[in-house]
Amino acid sequence: MEIVRRFIDEWTDDSLGLKPAFLSFYQGVRDMDGVTLSWIERPGVSFSLRGSHENQKDRPLFVMLDVIDDDPLQRWLSVCFYGDMITDPDELGDLIPGGLLGSDGYCFDIPEQDDALRDYVGVRIQEAYEKAMKSRGAVN
Repeated sequence: MEIVRRFIDEWTDDSLGLKPAFLSFYQGVRDMDGVTLSWIERPGVSFSLRGSHENQKDRPLFVMLDVIDDDPLQRWLSVCFYGDMITDPDELGDLIPGGLLGSDGYCFDIPEQDDALRDYVGVRIQEAYEKAMKSRGAVN
């Protein structure tokens, strides 16, 4: 997506070191079979990359990758999923009852460079993708 590439290219102030993590997540989701990406910009609030799978009929996404932009010099990441599409064995996510487009979800905030957390969230993205791939309607 050209608009996402432009955002990445223009993200020059990265004091928290999160641009590489966002780029890794973006490239991973972009390269998944059957995935469509959408991009929602709300400067000063967030830049949101949303991945959906063609098999999902009742949900608009399986992952939401937000770059939180309340301080453009210290952007951080929040990666969210529907609660029933992932596991969280280390309990690192924050439960958001009804907070993901009206459904229960989990968000994983990445406030600074953290390779272990990035990898953990990467596994959750893959897990949600696999559930979305198997979806033929509502995810139960």
